[in-house]
Amino acid sequence: MEKLIITAALTGAEVTKDQQPNLPINPSEIAQSAYDCYLAGASIVHVHARDENGYATQSLQTYKIIKEKIESKCNVIFQPSTGGAVYHSFEERKQPLSLNPEMATLSAGTTNFGKDIFANPQEYIENFALEMKERKIKPEIEVFERGHISNALRLEKKELLKKPIHFDFVLGVPGAMPGEVEDLIFLVKNIPEGSTWTVAGIGKYELPLSVHAILMGGHVRVGFEDNIYFRKGELAKSNAQLVERIAKLSLEFGREIATPDEARKILNISGGKK
Repeated sequence: MEKLIITAALTGAEVTKDQQPNLPINPSEIAQSAYDCYLAGASIVHVHARDENGYATQSLQTYKIIKEKIESKCNVIFQPSTGGAVYHSFEERKQPLSLNPEMATLSAGTTNFGKDIFANPQEYIENFALEMKERKIKPEIEVFERGHISNALRLEKKELLKKPIHFDFVLGVPGAMPGEVEDLIFLVKNIPEGSTWTVAGIGKYELPLSVHAILMGGHVRVGFEDNIYFRKGELAKSNAQLVERIAKLSLEFGREIATPDEARKILNISGGKK
């Protein structure tokens, strides 16, 4: 079985300091959290930027500062979000791609997102895919529903995506696909042979889905974007604490943890356009 790739989703667009006092907000805090997660076993950091007031921003300059600060500390894979927040425009959302990161997220369809709608019409999906292809950025296909896999395969047929495709199953978002183990198994059965996949369980689904991903040969995403608790009623002390738990569990099961360079090989990452 391949070594386990752990992604740390550091901040997200929704969580606040009131909800999780240890949430990293400014670029220095986000970079330090990324480094701590790297030391704990993460090979990818999934990054949402925040402005000076703590609100989600897709500001190119803010992402640039975060990227540079992280790169000055370690060689973890920097994966910016092109999802942003539900209120960001397409033009805002695509700004981080101008940094030519090695990897970025590509949400493969519209979904209910709590009380909101996370809009990803076909035009958005294809334009994101085209820009990532031109910039040689490895897309991580964000899947909130079964139909999003089909959308990704249509991109591949149009030569906007190259196989092997890497999927991230985001399960348990209120209004979207639930996060039961049977949901994960169903999705894994419907991706092309040779694909790689990660699971991001939201809230209470994070730990059980992570354990099953380890055993099934997939990969794992944890962090404050998805879950702010270490156990029921107990806030996590840091993103690194959540990463460390997954690394320990994986080693207990006999599955080694991938370094960033090993993750690059597993995911066929050649690096963003220079």
